[in-house]
Amino acid sequence: MSQKIFTHRLANGLTLVAEEMDWLESAAFALLTPSGCAYELVTQAGMAGLTCEMVERGAGERDSRQFVSDLENLGADCSSSCGNSHTSFGGAMPHESLLPALSIYSDVVQRPHLPEDQLEDARLSCLQEVRALEDDLAQKLMLTLRERFYGEPFGRSPQGTEETLGSLTMQDVRQFFSRTYRSSKSILSVAGKFDWSSLRDHVTQHFGKWEKGQGLLAPEAPPQQEYVHVPAESSQTHIGIAFQGVPYCHADYFQLRGAIGVLSDGMSSRLFTEVREKRGLCYTVYGVCHSLCDRGGVFAYAGTTKERAQETLDVMAAEIRGLYRGIEQAELDRLKGRIKRSLIIQQESSPSRSGSIAYDWYYLGRVRTMDELRAIIDGLTVESINDYLAAHPPGEFTVVTLGAEGLKWEGSNV
Repeated sequence: MSQKIFTHRLANGLTLVAEEMDWLESAAFALLTPSGCAYELVTQAGMAGLTCEMVERGAGERDSRQFVSDLENLGADCSSSCGNSHTSFGGAMPHESLLPALSIYSDVVQRPHLPEDQLEDARLSCLQEVRALEDDLAQKLMLTLRERFYGEPFGRSPQGTEETLGSLTMQDVRQFFSRTYRSSKSILSVAGKFDWSSLRDHVTQHFGKWEKGQGLLAPEAPPQQEYVHVPAESSQTHIGIAFQGVPYCHADYFQLRGAIGVLSDGMSSRLFTEVREKRGLCYTVYGVCHSLCDRGGVFAYAGTTKERAQETLDVMAAEIRGLYRGIEQAELDRLKGRIKRSLIIQQESSPSRSGSIAYDWYYLGRVRTMDELRAIIDGLTVESINDYLAAHPPGEFTVVTLGAEGLKWEGSNV
């Protein structure tokens, strides 16, 4: 089945990209605005998340209650999130509700009320996320690992801190909105059942007057790529390892992705087999490729007991280093099967495709078709992956542990 992919760039810089899936009765959208936490001032950590909370508390002709009610009446299941590069809005709904839902979100990004009497409620919601990190030590560990690996501002966490969130004012929110919620480099993606001409005209009508402009990224600071231990009162120890990768747009990305799949995808992967099954060292272990627009890394995690933490760290590092000595054909065959299954599942989901094509456009400036992805996966060979691994050793590791006691790393006892 050939894919029908459409694109249209508005005069103000907003890109509309859509994939028709006319066998479905649903449609989904994703709206990415370049207003993530990388655009915050250093003293205003958490500002992007707080602004995201505020823009959905009434917009256009709808107050906060009417905003929620109208989306529910449309049968739209919508959500929002704040990341490093973007604030994202999205939803899935019956296909006939797509255009009315997009009208509502055109108000969200252009004409939010930003009601001052709801600022404290929004702040409390953000503070709850910050405090929840203390109950989710695995997430806290991985946020610290990313911060140290990428440095400022690309390693930032969108949660902010209690101190900075407590100091933010309504004027700060309005200024951040005015500075970053702009059409230039924003992306609106749609997947599912729709009429392209009607969709294009509707988006042009409702988003065409969105003001141009783009926020400035915060200044860069170098990463801190060495071992650090974060003390925490816990009977568990959380371990994170990061090392250099390549971004999704890089020609060798899928060579690396194939190798990390052998390391971590599924119950037959090396990390799962060696660290969990054979040695029983931990309850969770994995490794993933992570990509920003122009840089990337590999992040590995394990959660274990204090008594088994040192051995877990040593074995994880040994398996990562061992990967760069090469993979075997049987490992690659299993990986290809898993990836193809995930592609088939994705093709049946309009929300999954709307998100995927939005980030394809962000990373690549185009949409990769399923046929193209299958060809890339089919083209992976043991020789091509092993050649990549031999030519690109992992380099220096960034290591973070979190728990009651530090571990030995590279001869240091921290």
